[in-house]
Amino acid sequence: MHKQVSRLCFILLGRLPAVWQWLLCPFVRFTVTGVARNSHPYSLGGLSLASALIGRRCTRYSFSYSIVWIFALVKFYLVGFGNFSFYMVCDTMLPGSKWENFIRMKTLLQHCRIYDGTGAEAFTGDILIENDRIAEVAPRIDSADAQLIDLTGKSVSSGFFDAHSHNDWFAAKKDPKPYFEPFVRQGITSFITGNCGLSMTGFAPDSPYIDKIGAGLFHMDDQTGVYPDVDSFFSAIDGNTPLNIASLMGQCTARASGTGHANRSLSEKEQAEMLALLEENLKQGACGISLGLMYEPGLYAPKEELRKIVELCARYHRPLTVHPRANSAVSMAYPELLGRPHLLRALDELEEITKGLDVKLQYSHAIFVGKNSFRCKDELVAIIERMRRNGVDAMFDIFAEMLGVSVITAIMPVWYQALSPADKRKFVNKFRFRVLANASILLLGFGFDDIEIAYIGPGYEAYEGKTVHQIAREKKMNDLDAYLMLCEESNFAGRVNMGPYSTPQIISELSRHDSVLYMTDAWVEENGIQNPAIYDCFPKFLHLSLNGKGDTIPRTVRKMTGAVADRFSIAERGYVKPGYFADLTVFDEDVLKSTTPDQSKSFGIERVYVNGNLVLNGDALDEAVFARAGRALRV
Repeated sequence: MHKQVSRLCFILLGRLPAVWQWLLCPFVRFTVTGVARNSHPYSLGGLSLASALIGRRCTRYSFSYSIVWIFALVKFYLVGFGNFSFYMVCDTMLPGSKWENFIRMKTLLQHCRIYDGTGAEAFTGDILIENDRIAEVAPRIDSADAQLIDLTGKSVSSGFFDAHSHNDWFAAKKDPKPYFEPFVRQGITSFITGNCGLSMTGFAPDSPYIDKIGAGLFHMDDQTGVYPDVDSFFSAIDGNTPLNIASLMGQCTARASGTGHANRSLSEKEQAEMLALLEENLKQGACGISLGLMYEPGLYAPKEELRKIVELCARYHRPLTVHPRANSAVSMAYPELLGRPHLLRALDELEEITKGLDVKLQYSHAIFVGKNSFRCKDELVAIIERMRRNGVDAMFDIFAEMLGVSVITAIMPVWYQALSPADKRKFVNKFRFRVLANASILLLGFGFDDIEIAYIGPGYEAYEGKTVHQIAREKKMNDLDAYLMLCEESNFAGRVNMGPYSTPQIISELSRHDSVLYMTDAWVEENGIQNPAIYDCFPKFLHLSLNGKGDTIPRTVRKMTGAVADRFSIAERGYVKPGYFADLTVFDEDVLKSTTPDQSKSFGIERVYVNGNLVLNGDALDEAVFARAGRALRV
């Protein structure tokens, strides 16, 4: 009988929040199990035990018996708490374990508007979650033992999938929750990380250049451990990080592993070693390779080297994501300022290195830096469509923001970045840079008043939130000198917010394209000004759609769920289907439509489930569950 009573009690406990389970479970064990086993202090067995311990007969209300009762209470509390702790550890470490099936409840989401991730119109129905999977999707589901959640008037989709992220650098933090909380509040459950060539894995463990990995944006010394390959990284974060992580392998990371930031072509041996690093990590489950042709040392890679990487991706049928050499009509990537816009030259290079190969090419963050770059939008789309007609599976991704984050050196020419700090300060080099910069500003429609300082370093907080132009006026300097001063004070590793990258009209038009995915390209910084995309980027896409300024809602949802999973071959995610992992986002279309997007918080997201765990309920984040809800996504 006591087993049935125990089971009933623990089932009831399973309906409570996690913290109450922890507090109450020991007492349930104390009262139920103790009585059943005739060892409760108030049982006859307890009286007999007390008498034996003190050597004389005890009555129920004697002082001696009270002392024994207190010791027994402590014993049962410790035993109960210890057992429950052990079971909770097992539950976390062993999905599908007996304890998980015993204590975790089924959850039935009822009467919701379901977007299944295929792009089809929504339908009204129920979703049954069992452990970490979707057990059933149907117009009506009956489940007597499930927790019932009435979602009448609410919409449910697969958890949003950020197609372009750098959150691999934050998944291995000692406490990753603060870095992921803004993203889950905008409905995101999974990320494609390692973009722009800047993965935190994929280097030789004995490399003398580990400090060069991250291109100044990210740093190995911020991590809990160093993970040279996908296996070690995924083993560390699986079930030990808030949200799901898939990772690309970065060309910048692999190249820096062998040669640091050397401005030269690789030798045959160096190239073979770099390609071997990339290939080994593809074998371990990386979802593709990323190029960062605007960051050191990726910007030094010639076309022949890039072609080898494309061939590797084609051989393994994995995507190649590319941060191109230029995102503007005029840039420092090319010596000629006139002629064909640099953004389009960069696309020409991608068309050349992928020609004739069956490869998935993902053009990263289709942005147009500077007002005079906006005119390149139509030809950018035309080139991508031409590549598709010629056999290359080319796509692109966008965010719903008008600015972006970059390193302070992003506007420097390649030759200047390659100089030593002493050579950078020489008059002739500064003069040459000054001429190029001033000409670029005139041709681009982008100036130092469009570069906002996000972070320079400790002691320079007064610069944060100000443009380079504003700082120049305060210092009574010209803009370029102020910019170079800021570069030097940040050791050429400062962070800036730059814009305009786009316009509302461009975002609206591109969001409707058949070959587009959605992303944030954002991360939480420990210091300085935050990128607003961490808060509300995905709700903004829904807001545009609901107000007739974006794609249809079913297609919008697909571009942030199933289409991303398909693109990167992430199995059993991205769709609301039986057998798929229960990553689910519940949102309120009325709120999303009527609320003006706020750059300090997300909006319209009601609930978020990650691998079957309810991590966000309204404004309430279950921090204990959230901390360990995420999984490593191997391909």
